[in-house]
Amino acid sequence: MRTWGAIFDWDGVIIDSSRQHEESWELLAREEHRPLPTDHFKRSFGMKNERIIPELLGWTRKPAEIHRLSLRKEELYRQVVGERGIAPLPGVVEFLGRLREAGVPSAVGSSTHRMNITTTLVMLGLDEMFQAIVTAEDVTHGKPDPEVFLAAAQKIRVPPLRCVVFEDAHVGIQAARSGGMKVIGVATTHPAATLRGADRVVHRLDELTVADMDKLF
Repeated sequence: MRTWGAIFDWDGVIIDSSRQHEESWELLAREEHRPLPTDHFKRSFGMKNERIIPELLGWTRKPAEIHRLSLRKEELYRQVVGERGIAPLPGVVEFLGRLREAGVPSAVGSSTHRMNITTTLVMLGLDEMFQAIVTAEDVTHGKPDPEVFLAAAQKIRVPPLRCVVFEDAHVGIQAARSGGMKVIGVATTHPAATLRGADRVVHRLDELTVADMDKLF
């Protein structure tokens, strides 16, 4: 049993759902007859809907309306995934298998809604790979606040200083650092050179071995 733990962001680390998420925002905008800024999607990576809707999109600041729009957006996302399917990113299954074999406690820590993750985990056959899942519904503050990662560390009973976070988003790397954790940047969403603050940057998870992770601690 390893004395460190692994915490994974979801979108852009375990799966590439960017196309499906972008399409769901476009469907919602058309349904609601609301505008979408051209750069909204890239700017929103890693953020909770509760921040995206009022701050980036400027659609509304009414809590009840934000909540309604957020739930509808995720419902549309699941419809898109159900129609088109989704697959884990290259190297994910291999690396998660290595961690499981080595007895590394692993968790998901994501701004994504719980139903999105649990539904997809079953679809992908990865539901046995994680001992804990912390999602948007479990935290008050979204990234770059470290709350989601700290909660994940607590669930797998590993001190934050003994955890490594796998992140593709700038706000996620910032959140992990704020929580005192090691960070592996995954260059799926942003160019590798922009993932500043990470201990190491990879393009796919199976570039890493358990021994590589041991060396971080």
